[in-house]
Amino acid sequence: MLRKGSELLKGDREVLLDLDYVAEAQSTGGYGSLQNGSYIPARCFAAVDEVGDDDDPMYSRCNARSNQPVPQLGNYFRDGRTKIDFVLVWEIRSRRKKRGKTKSRGNAEGAEAAPAEENNRSERRKAQLAQWREKFVQNLESAGLLMEKEETANEKKTIHFLKLSAPWEVLLYYAEELCLRAPLQAQANLDLNTSALVLKRLCIPNVMMESVPNRPLDYYTCAFRKSKMNRFLGCNDQQSFFTNAQRHRVVYEILARTVYGRRKRAEVGVDRLVNEGVYTAAFPLHEGPFQLPKHEIRPDELNQRQILYHYWARWWKWYKYQPLDHIREYFGEKIALYFAWLGFYTAWLLPAAVVGTLVFVSGVLSMGSNAPAKDICNSEASYLMCPLCNTCKAWNMSDTCTMAKLGYLFDHPGTVLFSVFMSFWAVTFLEYWKRKMATLSHHWDCMDFHEEEERPRPEFAATAPTMEPNPVTGVKEPYFPEKTRLSRMFTGSMIIIMMLCVVMIFLVTVVMCRGIISLMLFRTGSPVLRTEAGTIANVSSSVVNLGLILLMGRVYTALAEQLTKWEMHRTQTQYDNAFIFKVFIFQFVNFYSSPFYVAFFKGRFVGYPSNYGTLFGMRNEDCGPGGCLIELAEQLFIIMVGKQVINNIQEFVIPKVKAWHQKRTLAKVLGENASREPRRWEEDYKLVECEGLFEEYLEMVLQFGFITIFVAAFPLAPLFALLNNWVEIRLDAHKFACEYRRPVAERAQNIGVWFNILEALSHLSVIANAFLIAFTSDFLPRLLYQYKFDDGLNGYVNFTLAYAPRNYTENPMCRYKAFRDNNGDYSLFYWELLGVRLGFIIAFEHVVFFVLRAIDWIVPDVPESLELKIKRERYLAKQALAENHEALLGSRGRGPPPAAPAATARTSSPVNVAGGEQPATRPLEA
Repeated sequence: MLRKGSELLKGDREVLLDLDYVAEAQSTGGYGSLQNGSYIPARCFAAVDEVGDDDDPMYSRCNARSNQPVPQLGNYFRDGRTKIDFVLVWEIRSRRKKRGKTKSRGNAEGAEAAPAEENNRSERRKAQLAQWREKFVQNLESAGLLMEKEETANEKKTIHFLKLSAPWEVLLYYAEELCLRAPLQAQANLDLNTSALVLKRLCIPNVMMESVPNRPLDYYTCAFRKSKMNRFLGCNDQQSFFTNAQRHRVVYEILARTVYGRRKRAEVGVDRLVNEGVYTAAFPLHEGPFQLPKHEIRPDELNQRQILYHYWARWWKWYKYQPLDHIREYFGEKIALYFAWLGFYTAWLLPAAVVGTLVFVSGVLSMGSNAPAKDICNSEASYLMCPLCNTCKAWNMSDTCTMAKLGYLFDHPGTVLFSVFMSFWAVTFLEYWKRKMATLSHHWDCMDFHEEEERPRPEFAATAPTMEPNPVTGVKEPYFPEKTRLSRMFTGSMIIIMMLCVVMIFLVTVVMCRGIISLMLFRTGSPVLRTEAGTIANVSSSVVNLGLILLMGRVYTALAEQLTKWEMHRTQTQYDNAFIFKVFIFQFVNFYSSPFYVAFFKGRFVGYPSNYGTLFGMRNEDCGPGGCLIELAEQLFIIMVGKQVINNIQEFVIPKVKAWHQKRTLAKVLGENASREPRRWEEDYKLVECEGLFEEYLEMVLQFGFITIFVAAFPLAPLFALLNNWVEIRLDAHKFACEYRRPVAERAQNIGVWFNILEALSHLSVIANAFLIAFTSDFLPRLLYQYKFDDGLNGYVNFTLAYAPRNYTENPMCRYKAFRDNNGDYSLFYWELLGVRLGFIIAFEHVVFFVLRAIDWIVPDVPESLELKIKRERYLAKQALAENHEALLGSRGRGPPPAAPAATARTSSPVNVAGGEQPATRPLEA
């Protein structure tokens, strides 16, 4: 029989709190000794099978299982009833072949070889790993987990699979401790797609809608309490009361807490064991294969993984809604929220892409009516321009006719309106995502997750030097001094600043590389190369810059991970936020430094003939004939689109290569047995370990910055982002459903610090676009010229060109682009234009931010319908978890009432799922 609740609580806490505890073999009444033939009995740890591998002495083949039924395929133990919740895998190289060779040699040689082999460092390491593994599994057994072992072996290697299962009493105990949610009352499923409601009201057929079978039911829920077990729906079905994702979460919690060594060395948790090489993998199992069966089958008979593959991960489902409830049920809230956000973001990109494409097409159609471009093309030798380098010759502006026309595509009045539109779009998108996020958080029962439930990280608990009372709960828990953490964070920030300086050094290198390439092309004497020198230099340097960006990103991510571990953050959320902040700050400077330089600094420090500005002996860069915006567009296209293409290729190829290598390794071990149908744990071991969502979020957030901060220069950016995201959703879906091992389901109430970063980028985009229009675009100079001189911009080109000063004797009377007089001083028009620019920035920012605040005020973060659901759920939870009326009355005058017997709790009336009948006992009204 299973231990009673009090014995379980006491035994588990002794194991979890005493990190140096070594579990003894349990009696027949212990969890690890239930003889159902489905796990390793405790007595099997005491003896070593002579036929077994000496490298792994802790496991033996239990003779008591010799009469058990033949193992069946599936996610169950051999008894066909006990669910497999987790699998631990480790590989051991066989030594039988070496022993055979040793026996064939002489006694003297064997006597010398044996001590040498025993004293070998690798042998000692193997013995240490085996000792850790033995202690870890014994403590898992003491914590109540059921176990069963499988082996796959050949002459060289043995792969061990330890299957773990949490029995009912263990699930009940940890469900209450982890505050898992349990169902109280069923309700209608929520329609998560706003566009479906709009199309339905307009009576328009919705091709994106698809009926997905076995949609999870929606419930009113509350925190699980064992004493109120009979109040929850489905409490009599022990097999399905807890979902598979919840079972995985419970077992992983036990694995993360369990000790295998000493506290001082932080020898605790399965993650550390995997890093040390004790286990090669630890994962929950997928729900069967993802391929559809060859014979016909009803859709509702498909397993969860097949449903996700058939209705979500396949490429021709690119235009269908994502089955978010199915994703949440299978992978957990954290992964489901990522795909919900990615789908929501992609849907909102559609109007931005349409408007941006229309703006670009309008520029193409009106390109021929651009008066300044016509003036340049018809000028012939009218405008003799000053040399671009000390050894270059003067040139005619008419040579740049093509670039002048192309520059208009990215610098016309439509791009200004589009930048205003995108500023409103970014903030409105985030406001409506907050509403969507609140709806999903309540729908998936994690509205208040972070505030109430998150506990210290296992790694933090293992390495924290002291124990201090929690200021909220009063319970003693691991503590790390705040002053020490702040000093470490300060040291880490210095390292970050050093890395940012390295990025700036690379930027200067790229700028100088661009100048050298441009100078070499000018010196060739070829009219074609001389005309296109700036474009060729800009494109080639952008490609080099992209390579440096990707290289530095890899290096810094690894460095940031080590720094964040060293800072000792208490909770996983704090750890993730600190890591994300470090990497994003670096990647922001890494990716955006070059576009920021082109947008706001290039061409500002050129000087004028006879007084040119220089850097390391080279003349400072000037904008090309088409202006800086076309060069910015070229940089954005290469960096943004190039990064997306490279990332998609990596996401498509690398998992397949890793999976191929894993399958090849396992096929060698299987040998002759490779032709048999593989078992589920073997199939999942062939898959690639899930790498989390950090890289996915980082890629999308950087993309968001590109389409908002620099959208005035590149109106096609939302279109390229939309095309990429359609591919990205299916790539990620295929990876999670088909190529990754199943990750442990994690809870989350939102997308975390990524939302704060998105908000910061949206506000930065308003400021950046205001400065981009004011100082980089020709929109305001043309507008002021039209107001003061000519509405048709006749003579505008000549007006923007100044004559070289009289002391410039090398090419007298040559022209250069600036608002200066013949002495090189700024003209009156320059100061008027500067006032207009500053006034435009102030007006633009105030108007946009005022409208944004109005949107924030008008659009509530939580929909009104959701507020009613929250109140209804709290009411049901209060009814379900309250004691009977008399006990509550007695608690007023006589102190705490005595604990109700178990039989009394079982006779209480549950909450009616239909919502009509109320419980027999109701709580005391306030």
